[in-house]
Amino acid sequence: MTRTRWAVLGPGAISRDFVVGLAASERGVLHAVGSSSAERADAFAREHGAEAAGTYDEILSRDDVDAVYVATVHTTHADLAIRALEAGKAVLCEKPASPTLGEVERILAAAAATQRPFLEAFKTRFGPFAQALRDLAAGGELGTLERIEAARGSAAASRTGRVFDPALAGGAILDVGCYPVALAIDLAAAAGQPIDAPEYHRFESELVAGVDGTASVDLGFGAVGATIATSVIQRLSDTVVLRFTDADVVLPKAWGNRVQSPSTLIVRRGTGERTIEVGTVQPMAAEADALSLALAEGRLEVPQMPWAHTRATARVLTDWRAAALAD
Repeated sequence: MTRTRWAVLGPGAISRDFVVGLAASERGVLHAVGSSSAERADAFAREHGAEAAGTYDEILSRDDVDAVYVATVHTTHADLAIRALEAGKAVLCEKPASPTLGEVERILAAAAATQRPFLEAFKTRFGPFAQALRDLAAGGELGTLERIEAARGSAAASRTGRVFDPALAGGAILDVGCYPVALAIDLAAAAGQPIDAPEYHRFESELVAGVDGTASVDLGFGAVGATIATSVIQRLSDTVVLRFTDADVVLPKAWGNRVQSPSTLIVRRGTGERTIEVGTVQPMAAEADALSLALAEGRLEVPQMPWAHTRATARVLTDWRAAALAD
C-alpha cells in the first residue's frame, strides 16, 4: 500500500497532536511542514522528522506532497485550503472549515472544480462510538430520535489570544460549539431528517471582549430538536443526552480527546439502565486515514463527514454566531 505523504500547514499546538495521530495511522506519513515563517516550519520539521519544510507556497509547489492538514487560524482556512486544492493536494482542514457559510462554499466549489478530496476535521465523526450513535438514530429498539441535548465548553486560562480576538473569528461557537452542532446534524441525518433548513427557536449569548464567551441555541432539523450550549469562559458538562421515544441514551464523555475516541453509552429505559462499551480509535489517525482512503479510491468526500454535513454545519454556525454577536 502506498502511503500518503502529508504536509502540515501551520505548525501550532494542534498540529503536534495531529502528528501524533499521523504516526499511529495506517496510510499516512509526515513528509513536509509549511508555515508563514520558514524558520518555524524548519524547527517543527526537525522536531518531528519531516523531510521538507518551507513557506506555504514552497510546500504547495512540491510534487512529493499528496495531502495537507490545514491547522492555521479560522480566518485563513478558506484561502489556504483553496490554494492547496488548486495545487492538486487532498485537504484535511481543521474545524470549522471557515467562519462563514459563504467561505465554506468557496472551498467546496474549489474541491469540486479541482476534483481533489476535502474533509473538515471533526475527529468525533470517526470510530465505533460515532457509528453506534448513527445506528441508534436510524431507528429501531429505542424508537425514534426526538431530541439532542449537548454542550461543550471550558474556562480559558486568560481572556487573551486567538479565542478572544474578534479579528480572528474568536469565540465559543466556532471554537468548540461546532462539536455539538456537528453531532446534531450527523444524528438528524441518520434519523432521516432534513439538515439543510434548520428552524431556530431561541438564541442566547454573552459577549466577552467582543466575541461570544457563552452561547446557546434551540433549533430543529425536521422532527429532531436540539438544545446546544457552548462557552470559553466556563466549563460545561461533557455529558450528552439523546432522547428517543422509548429510552434515553446518556453519553458521559461524549467528545473523547485527541488521542482516543469515546467508548461508553448508557441506555436508560424506565427504571432500568444498561451500559454499552464500544471499541476506540485514535481519532486524528482515523480522520487522516479516511482522507487517504478517499484519495486512493478517487473519491472527493468521506462518508463520516460528507460535504452536505460540512455545509449544514457552516450554515448553523454562521446563523448562530450572527445572532450571538448582534446581542
